[in-house]
Amino acid sequence: MNLLFIAADLAAISILTFALYLRRHRRRDLVVSYLGMNVGVLAVATALSGSAAGLGLGLGLFGVLSIIRLRSTELAQHEVAYYFSALALGLIAGLGIEPFWLTASLMALVLAVMFVGDHPRLLPAHRHQTVILDRAIAGDRELYARLEEVLHGRVHSATVQQLDLVNDKTIVDVRYAYSPGSFPAAPSVPGSLADLATAAPHTAGTIPAAEYIPGAGQAPAQAGAA
Repeated sequence: MNLLFIAADLAAISILTFALYLRRHRRRDLVVSYLGMNVGVLAVATALSGSAAGLGLGLGLFGVLSIIRLRSTELAQHEVAYYFSALALGLIAGLGIEPFWLTASLMALVLAVMFVGDHPRLLPAHRHQTVILDRAIAGDRELYARLEEVLHGRVHSATVQQLDLVNDKTIVDVRYAYSPGSFPAAPSVPGSLADLATAAPHTAGTIPAAEYIPGAGQAPAQAGAA
């Protein structure tokens, strides 16, 4: 029966890392971490499952490994979710909960939650970004208006991390919904290169009357014969 649990765990962690995480986020180093941590937890939990304190030691191992891994590097929130899912899959399979269909159902539930929760189509417009503005803005109304102009979206929350009055800049942590169609495009600046490129060309060798400058070397045309 242990071989069946091990096979189920290997299938589940393969789906989690290769079919979900690697396909969506393309970070190879964490794939190695997920696989190694899952198999390690599976091995330890399987070895401890026969002892009387197997469940308590397994949960303690879950917490210790989590603290060590999270303190060693900085992870994004979705990477933390994949990390705990990998640990949970290894622990569930290692403890060998009877009957087998219950273990398989719990593992399938973890995979289903990660598939839906990290799907690109789930709240695709909602984003999180740190923005550095080119001037110091202390007022909330002005700050939100400037952020929405720059990000082309509706700002949900903006936390000022640094207001630099000396260098005239503002660092803001922003959560917003991207909706470029709701914001008009920036107007063109008069005299820009686009305006010069679309302007009507002058006839070679002539100067329009409105652009004539006295003493420039060419006299305006005289009406009629002298």
